[in-house]
Amino acid sequence: QVQLVESGGGLVQAGGSLRLSCTASGTIISINRMGWYRQAPGKQRELVAQFTSIGSTNYADSVKGRFTISGDNAKNMIYLQMNNLKPEDTAVYYCKGSRWPMEYWGQGTQVTVSS
Repeated sequence: QVQLVESGGGLVQAGGSLRLSCTASGTIISINRMGWYRQAPGKQRELVAQFTSIGSTNYADSVKGRFTISGDNAKNMIYLQMNNLKPEDTAVYYCKGSRWPMEYWGQGTQVTVSS
């Protein structure tokens, strides 16, 4: 089993920045891909940014140039630096770890961007 815990969400004005953190514990070897997803009210959960199984990164078009995913293997953590936030970035942000066919999710952290 893998446990994922997110932190760092909050309320910020448009144009501001936040940094989300995700700490993984448990059977870390069970995952080979980690990333961030988000879900806005009334919308489906969507990929924001992820590390692929070969170590490359993918970003949603809507966040390219504004968000950066990074990681610290020694601490079993990944981060999401979010700059120039927009009201449409408001959502619950989730950390996901996976190794097909298993998926693990954190409990989510709320990010609210005011205009």
